[in-house]
Amino acid sequence: MTDHRPWRGVLVATALPLNDDLSVNYDRYAEHCAWLVGNGCDGVVPNGSLGEYQVLTPEERARVVETAVAAIGGRRVMPGVAAYGSAESRSWAEQAGEAGCEAVMLLPPNAYRADERSVVAHYAEVAKAGLPVVAYNNPIDTKVDLVPELLARLHGEGHIRGVKEFSGDVRRAYRITELAPELDLLIGADDVLLELAVAGAKGWVAGYPNALPQASAELYHAAVAGDLDTARGLYRQLHPLLRWDSRVEFVQAIKLSMDLVGRHGGPCRPPRVPLLPEQEAAVRAATEKAVAAGLA
Repeated sequence: MTDHRPWRGVLVATALPLNDDLSVNYDRYAEHCAWLVGNGCDGVVPNGSLGEYQVLTPEERARVVETAVAAIGGRRVMPGVAAYGSAESRSWAEQAGEAGCEAVMLLPPNAYRADERSVVAHYAEVAKAGLPVVAYNNPIDTKVDLVPELLARLHGEGHIRGVKEFSGDVRRAYRITELAPELDLLIGADDVLLELAVAGAKGWVAGYPNALPQASAELYHAAVAGDLDTARGLYRQLHPLLRWDSRVEFVQAIKLSMDLVGRHGGPCRPPRVPLLPEQEAAVRAATEKAVAAGLA
């Protein structure tokens, strides 16, 4: 097994540009991936929750991965391969490998509250596709919690190489390092970036860089380098936006910010609905303040 770890650095969980008729705009998506890498990000994570993978057809989902690889190269693309069934997740991991990707990101089973044996079997099955797997712990949405002890077991049995940690409990970073020092911890929620960077995170699967890549990358690199004066200043300025990444309306909020900075965020597919007027006003005000501060 090589020590190449393509999940390190700033990997943007890409929002997916949709046309007014809600069809996928693949040309805009390709341009967006290239723009992110050109503005300081290290790669992309297509087909995550921010990419609305749950409401894509299989053909669309496969083409999104292929589009990202064609735009920036497979080494920089780590697709989400979540699905209700382990066989389907494995098939998406195999598709990612065939497209040229070098790692995948995988939620635990999320059609029900899976027990530990089911979780281990799920990761073992997807690991058979042959690509390194980064686990995604999101107990808020999936109701399955990859606690440090379970992550250590998954890593010890060779099923995962890293974890995107979205629990919000920054204390877990230290426990994970104690139990599995070779397991890479990735920041999974934008609004705990500084805390997890200080705790030794090796990467960030990020949302708000879709709109503000340069400032976000500067924040990440300052934080992991221990330049806390720079990091704290940027974090305070960006946090009114970063905290939207942990809210139910994160896709709509990030797409709105993209629109406001001159990118194409655009609409979302149902069942997501537009932001409420007060939510839109809050995102708009925070985005405009970031733009005025020179962060866009």
